[in-house]
Amino acid sequence: MYTIVERQEVTPNVKMFQVHAPAVAHKARPGQFVIVRASETGERVPITIAGTDPEAGTVAVYIAEVGKSSTELGKLKKGEDFLNFAGPLGNATEIKDYGRVLCVGGGVFVGAMLYQMRALKEAGNHVVAVFGYRNKDHVMLEDELRAVSDEAYVCTDDGSYGQAGMGVVDELLENQRFDIAFAIGPTSLQKELCEMTLPHGVPTRVNLFPIMVDGMGMCGACRVTVGGDTRFSCVDGPEFDGHKVDFDELIMRMRVYNPQEKIAMVVYNREVG
Repeated sequence: MYTIVERQEVTPNVKMFQVHAPAVAHKARPGQFVIVRASETGERVPITIAGTDPEAGTVAVYIAEVGKSSTELGKLKKGEDFLNFAGPLGNATEIKDYGRVLCVGGGVFVGAMLYQMRALKEAGNHVVAVFGYRNKDHVMLEDELRAVSDEAYVCTDDGSYGQAGMGVVDELLENQRFDIAFAIGPTSLQKELCEMTLPHGVPTRVNLFPIMVDGMGMCGACRVTVGGDTRFSCVDGPEFDGHKVDFDELIMRMRVYNPQEKIAMVVYNREVG
């Protein structure tokens, strides 16, 4: 069992968990993920790792309650256990001194982006970061963002906090030189960033999270087209060259089970009252 040693309510629907998982904590690197389950009947949910403390044997993850399974995970309390906490899975981000790096994160994924940014900063990079959120109520980890980056920008979709939309990314690309860009966030955000960086010739790495079952390359559910070839996100990724990803196909595949997910949430809400 994997015990929750710390739990924080970060935003109205996002929870941070520090989980005692020594084997994962000692091996995990930025960019990798774990697959977790709340119970025997729970769904296997991939979650990008947001930090580790090898000495304490803990791993940090952020979970957004958006569906039945993630809501069940979010309800877990300090002192309770995850039934499964498998990882680290996937390939780690290549961390080195690239020079000037643009890091773009969104929503619940900013925790994982911060983990990556700290490693990039320690490697000697000049880090410029843009974090996007739905609105003011969903802004999280702003202080941590500013502490680890050389330049930091906070944006909201509705303009209720910081800058409105992601236009600041276009401005940065027009006015500054970047050696590489990294993105962890909603698929739509990653697609938008790649469309922005392509004309400027900035290599862009994206961390994908398609539908996934086993996380070890056996089921094929997480397949994605990259450069015209089929790749499995769990073993070939989850990080890929964003300019080669077929985002339209990926988004379409991610929506396949939307009707079932909505039904499951309605049934769950009725069961819990």
